[in-house]
Amino acid sequence: MSGKRSAGLLLFRGLDPDVEVLIGHMGGPYWAAKDEGAWSIPKGEHGPEEQPEAAASREFEEELGLPAPDGDRIPLGESRQSGGKTVTVWAVEGDLDARAVVPGTFTMEWPPRSGVLSEFPEIDRVGWFSLERAAELLVPGQRIFLDRLGHHIRGDR
Repeated sequence: MSGKRSAGLLLFRGLDPDVEVLIGHMGGPYWAAKDEGAWSIPKGEHGPEEQPEAAASREFEEELGLPAPDGDRIPLGESRQSGGKTVTVWAVEGDLDARAVVPGTFTMEWPPRSGVLSEFPEIDRVGWFSLERAAELLVPGQRIFLDRLGHHIRGDR
């Protein structure tokens, strides 16, 4: 396994055709004024020593400040992103109050080349969206996971 790897959990609720997924708007100054294409499945990087499914649960909690939900993990496979990172995602059925989210933070130099380090939330807001709306909001490389979840829910092969 070479290259960066990331793993995440896609929380969903409801029945077809009214399924909703929980996604987060990426935090930090780069994404602040963007909406469509600026949302992500809660996920994060992991090293070769950590199992991807365990990393997905850990990252869910780190990014949202809430424990990963119990329930059967539905493997949605992996996808190589435009930047070369490979993302692996599991779906899990459950519910969560988006207002209860307490996002993790990261530190970066802002403004660029200022020498000033600032702290930003990893995800600055979360929301429940239909599969169609989530597809408009998610970064393009993660949209495949919505398709795969839809196929699973409908029982497509």
